[in-house]
Amino acid sequence: MADEEFSAFYAATYPRLLGQLVLLCGDRAEAEDALQEAFARAAVRWRQLRSYQAPEAWVRRVALNLTRMAARRLRRRTAALLRLGSAPAPAELSAETIDLLVALRALPVAQRQVLVLHHLVGLPVAEVAHELGLPVGTVKTRLARGRRALARRLALDPEEVSSNG
Repeated sequence: MADEEFSAFYAATYPRLLGQLVLLCGDRAEAEDALQEAFARAAVRWRQLRSYQAPEAWVRRVALNLTRMAARRLRRRTAALLRLGSAPAPAELSAETIDLLVALRALPVAQRQVLVLHHLVGLPVAEVAHELGLPVGTVKTRLARGRRALARRLALDPEEVSSNG
């Protein structure tokens, strides 16, 4: 019953609230994002909100607060970027680096994380384990599997890759 009630509330108020938010924040995509988040929060609280005199006002208020927070984040981010200045030109990537990037992207994220942190960032296994919240043994297993998978993708000798790390 509550789900049906919320669905009806959503269908009846979404178009009106979206129109209001677009006018208030000036950007349809931003308004849609904020309104979807506000409705998601309302859905979780619907048993309480449905007894409010104006649950639509609650959703509008939450959506407006979300757009304000997003605008503040954007202003802070813009100010920080202005302070930093322009980014240095990226270095040209060698063919080997591009091959490595392609091969890494093909690996499962868990293996990619440990390989990058250990071999490319240079963190010891224990520190990788700590940073990822994993047991040391899990990191070692993922490193071994990742090295083998990377060697296959790069057509290297897996024994040679394992002895280098």
